Parts: sequence; structure tokens; C-alpha cells
Amino acid sequence: MIDFSVIWFAIIVFSTLMYIVMDGFDLGIGILFPFIKSAQERDVMMNTVAPVWDGNETWLVLGGAGLYGAFPLAYAVIADALAIPLTLMLIGLIFRGVAFEFRFKATEAHRAFWDKSFIGGSLLATFSQGVAVGTILNGFPVKERTFAGSAMDWLTPFTLFCGLGLIIAYALLGCTWLIMKTEHDLHKKMSSLTTPLLYLLLAVVGGISLWTPYAHDPIAHRWFSVPNIFWFLPVPVLVLVCAWGIMRAVKREAHYSPFLLTLGLIFLGFSGLGISIWPNIIPPSITIWAAASPPQSQAFMLVGSLLIIPVILGYTLWSYYVFRGKTRMGEGYH
Repeated sequence: MIDFSVIWFAIIVFSTLMYIVMDGFDLGIGILFPFIKSAQERDVMMNTVAPVWDGNETWLVLGGAGLYGAFPLAYAVIADALAIPLTLMLIGLIFRGVAFEFRFKATEAHRAFWDKSFIGGSLLATFSQGVAVGTILNGFPVKERTFAGSAMDWLTPFTLFCGLGLIIAYALLGCTWLIMKTEHDLHKKMSSLTTPLLYLLLAVVGGISLWTPYAHDPIAHRWFSVPNIFWFLPVPVLVLVCAWGIMRAVKREAHYSPFLLTLGLIFLGFSGLGISIWPNIIPPSITIWAAASPPQSQAFMLVGSLLIIPVILGYTLWSYYVFRGKTRMGEGYH
């Protein structure tokens, strides 16, 4: 018998990972804006993602819709528990999107306002996403299939630390994206920022890796029990290998490998989150099967998803292929 819950969990995980990767680097560009003062270089930074940024958020919509239809209990609990950070995230994304379009049409007198809106929206959206991830790791109190906590349960030192950590992760992703897409002075500036951001990210990953099992005994047991520890050991090893590869690539002035290796770091971090909570979709105790909608509903939705996901992937691949290569100064907004 087909386990639709596992299939839908995989679709939601894939959609979330695609969103983190693809929207991560353009949010990272907003986070990096304060480090670049030249208006022309800021134009180039935005032009590198102008043709693709709005399509990146399709994956966020797909993941949210899939969660709503396939795991309605999880959607209800998460939407209730994370109402404030998710609302802040949407406000940040709105400001980022509006600033993206209006900045290129604004007069010089007003452009500074839209630059600040772009920076603030990127920071707010990223920080809110990190807080949401930290709250999911902490888990949700559920009673009679209803969220039983308070509206401020998300506000803890751990979740705030996760928010700051995601800002650093997206900044590194944006930095290596710009290494791949730009040249000359801007390329050199991004190369010089990569190593400090990488060290900060490794410190954050190390902090979360120590904090999480210390605060959650079930996660500590899952990580360090035998034989699990031997299955999970490759994750930190691969993180160090990717970090070493990024530093070497930056030193030899590589263009593509820093970004590809940073994608590897993001994937490894995301896999660590999955390892920590599986098979629960509402930590600490509600599994994907307990939160699932009826199999008939999941099967009905799956038919449409199997049609639309290849279309989204095809559109995404085609748009990145068309706008491949370096973005140069003076090319204009696409």
C-alpha cells in the first residue's frame, strides 16, 4: 500500500529546501547591502536576482499549501503557535518585494528609503524564518489536537539565536552567489567577506549542535545512541569538508565552487533538522501519520502536484539558464 504521508512529507521537505536555497541568496543580498555603499554596485547586486527572485517564492507557497492539505493538524498548530513570527516574515517579504520594484523607479532623493526598506525587509523575513525553525526544534504543546501554549512561546534565547544564525547563513549564501555572478571590485569585496561569514556560520552551527541535544533529551538520545551516531557522524564531517572547500575556493579566486559548496552546507544543516525531528511533524510527539489528512485527500492532491511540480522545476531551470553568466554594470533591471 502506498504511504501518501511519507510522499507528502518528502514533497514539503523538498519545497522548503528549494525555498531556503533559492530565496536565501536574494534575502542574503539584502542583508549584505549595508556592506556596499556604491549605488552602482548595489544595482548590480539586485540585477543578479531581478529575473528570478519572485519565482523563488513559488516553493514557499507550494510547501505551505501542501502542509495545509496533507497535514492539516500540523498546519493548524504551527500557524497558531507561530502566528507572530510568520506574520512578521510576511511583512518582511512584502517590504522586500515592494522595495525591489520601487527602488529602480525612485528618484535619487527617495532611493535611500527603498534601500533601507530592502535591507529591513530582508533582515526581518530571514530572522523570522530562523525563529520559526528554532521553535519547531523546541516543539509545541498540543492538547486535544489543539495548540496548548501561548502566543509568545516562540520567544526564547534559543529561537533568537537560530534567527541570528539564519541571517548569517543567508548572508554567506548571498555572498557566494555574488562571487559567481559579479566581477571586478564587487567580486573582490564579496570574496573578502566570505571567510569571516563562514567562520561565524560554523560558530553558529556548533552552538546549535551543542544547545539542541543539551536542551532536548529525545534529540540527544537520537543523535548519540548506537548505532545512530555512526549514521549521523558523516553530517558534521561533511560540514567541515564543505567549509574547507569554500576557503580554498575563495583563495584561488574560484567563481562557481564557493556557491555550490555553500549550497552543500545549507543542505547539511537542513538534513540535521530533519534528523532531529523525524518522524514527528509536530515535535516532540505527533508523527506525520497522526497529523495526516485522509489518504483519499492526499491522493487527490498528489495528482495535481505531480503535474505542477515538473512545470515549476522546468520554469525555474529555464529562467536560470536564460540569465546565466555574469551580471555587469550598466545592464539594467530585467
